Amino acid sequence: MTQHITSTSSFSPIFKKKTALSSVDTAWSAIFLVVSSSVLNQSIAQTTSPESTLKPIIISAPAQRQQVSIGGFDAPLAEQPLSATVITSEDIKTVGAQRLADLYKLDSSVSDAYNAVGYIDYATVRGYVIDNKFNIRRDGLPISGDTAINLANKHAVEILKGTSGIQAGTSAPGGLVNYVIKRPTNKPVRNIDLNVDSNGQFGAAVDLGSRFGAGDAQGYRLNFSANQLNSAASGTRGSKGLVALAFDSRISRDSFLEAEIEWSRQSQPNVPGLSLIGQPGLALLRSKAFNTQRVVIVAPPSSDLLPPADPYLNLNRQAWSQPTVFEGLTGSLRYTQALSDAWQWSAHLGSQRLKTDDRIAFPYGCDAEGIYDRFCSDGRADIYDFRSEGERRNKLAAQFKIEGTAQTGSVSHSLSFGALQTASRIQTRPSAYNASGSVNLADPTQPIDANPTPNIPGNIVREKTTEFFATDVIAWNDRFKTWVGLRHTRLSRSDALNAPPYSTSFDTPWLALSYQAGAHTLYASHGQSIESRVVPNLPAYGATGGLPLAAQRSRQNELGIKSLWMHEKSQTETGLTLFDIKKPLAIDTGTSLTFDGQQRHRGLEVSATHSQGKGAGAWQLGASATFLRATQENVQSNPALNALKPINVPNHILRLNGSYKITSDWLLGAHISHEGRRAILADNSTSLPVWTRLDASLKWDTAINGIKSAFQFSANNLLNKRFFQESPTQFGHVYLFPAQPRAWRIAASFEF
Repeated sequence: MTQHITSTSSFSPIFKKKTALSSVDTAWSAIFLVVSSSVLNQSIAQTTSPESTLKPIIISAPAQRQQVSIGGFDAPLAEQPLSATVITSEDIKTVGAQRLADLYKLDSSVSDAYNAVGYIDYATVRGYVIDNKFNIRRDGLPISGDTAINLANKHAVEILKGTSGIQAGTSAPGGLVNYVIKRPTNKPVRNIDLNVDSNGQFGAAVDLGSRFGAGDAQGYRLNFSANQLNSAASGTRGSKGLVALAFDSRISRDSFLEAEIEWSRQSQPNVPGLSLIGQPGLALLRSKAFNTQRVVIVAPPSSDLLPPADPYLNLNRQAWSQPTVFEGLTGSLRYTQALSDAWQWSAHLGSQRLKTDDRIAFPYGCDAEGIYDRFCSDGRADIYDFRSEGERRNKLAAQFKIEGTAQTGSVSHSLSFGALQTASRIQTRPSAYNASGSVNLADPTQPIDANPTPNIPGNIVREKTTEFFATDVIAWNDRFKTWVGLRHTRLSRSDALNAPPYSTSFDTPWLALSYQAGAHTLYASHGQSIESRVVPNLPAYGATGGLPLAAQRSRQNELGIKSLWMHEKSQTETGLTLFDIKKPLAIDTGTSLTFDGQQRHRGLEVSATHSQGKGAGAWQLGASATFLRATQENVQSNPALNALKPINVPNHILRLNGSYKITSDWLLGAHISHEGRRAILADNSTSLPVWTRLDASLKWDTAINGIKSAFQFSANNLLNKRFFQESPTQFGHVYLFPAQPRAWRIAASFEF
């Protein structure tokens, strides 16, 4: 179940205001823009100097020049005054990631935030839950994250940490996630990847690309993948697939056209979270020998409100349970034109059309005992028949940007100016959320009657945003720079079912200073972001359901130092960041959503990577750690919350990745994730214990009949530890998600 089913995002000069969002009008606007671009290109080509050339497109770069487009600046990541992580397609393949949540173990600032099997990915960055409606990007353009996003055609995943008001008009303060699409490269691509694991999952992916035409001016990239899905929990078999095509054309020496389209589908039953039990002393025991479960009364300490972290237990096991289905068609068109050696402009159009059938036997509270934040004291959980079928989410975005450099005396400027329009439309049909009965944790397949009668009316929510932005990187000398940015946003929202139309406007400034001292970059920054939230449109919220809340402003101060040492046979990169983020505190009781006081996260991020050698005996070690002091402050309605930790925010996270080349062909890898205590309840009376997980892998690189091949054997949760890895609250109810048990995985890759 998505927590906010009535919020969206968008823009207004290109998309004229109408009573209904017209995709036809938007398509004509896109066609007009592209045709205009082509005509303008011809006229510019006649007036541009012969030396004018388009800026080179960076396909790949060594670590010291690693680029990150999500920051919004044309500079290497090591020089930008912000904290970000770039996870490459090779990282995705090595980890065996099927979804975004599988990548969190690569960065200590990112963690889980209600990641159920078969469902949408949620993330916390620096302890704040990012908003799937506003904080997700695809090649820089906003998309909805309320769907299953396939990684098979992603060149990289970029994660920006902290407030993002200069990059996005509306966003939660934790950060942004940007999916970078695989596009044609200069060298041909002919890859096949196969994988299978001990849970019964298996899949295949094909990646093809080449260039053609006169002077190799045209290129294509085709990605295809098909996967059988499953997990340790019973009743979770599903499937997913993707077909994606990217094309580019160097129309002339100074103009470049890119187009891509992607279709994806995923169908899999959800595994809802477990929860606290109604009173201490109840434990759920599992017999491995007979694969059975039983509830017994024991006499543990009073802190034993947690059931065992059983990854095999699935409460969504009714005969009427159906899979949740996500289907999406997404594409974009980008045209880039060089105006001179120093300036270029680009027009970027994107469209996303999503269809969702969201269905689950949803556990929520214990009506018999009048408790709604956990399960019953006798081990029962109330089950609700939730069905929201035929949800439609459409998002259209258009961005125009001009960027270049200028000189004023001895001071140089890297300038960018632009406008972004986004139009979103969410349409839901009448849906059901009805009590159907209860099941005991010892027998989740106990049959109860379906109750699919719709009791939530359908709705259409439209949102438009118009954003104007400008940035200026001022280089006062070869060491000292000032980074200045400002984004002005106009937002309007209409709701066919609830509330009058809503509109607002706001500015989000950003300022940073950086100083280059040899191998070190020191920086300080201040940024802001704006959240625009809507009360969940569910019966429990009564007349307030679907109503917009006033926009809320977050603020961040950050200090950092980045260092990079390059030697002939080694490379070392380190980073240290201090941050202080304040945001209005959202208090969601399950029947009301209000803002009162603030949620403040102060933290320290430390990272270091070192690689040594190239052949046998070469090794690499990467480590990152995030230490958080998260508190609630100035709460007037409930002063007892002041100085307490927010729920589901670990006080520290450690990640360690290492590899060692046993021989020139064999590579041994290991990963350790460790997360500190998380508060489960708002009063901090109950917490999740610390946990540690070990993953390991062994990779063999070889050649078969001249075909470059690689085989990797991996073990996730090698020690088969049992623990709850997160404790989110949704609709006022506590959910506990157990870690997946040990799983073996074999992957093969062939490069032709």
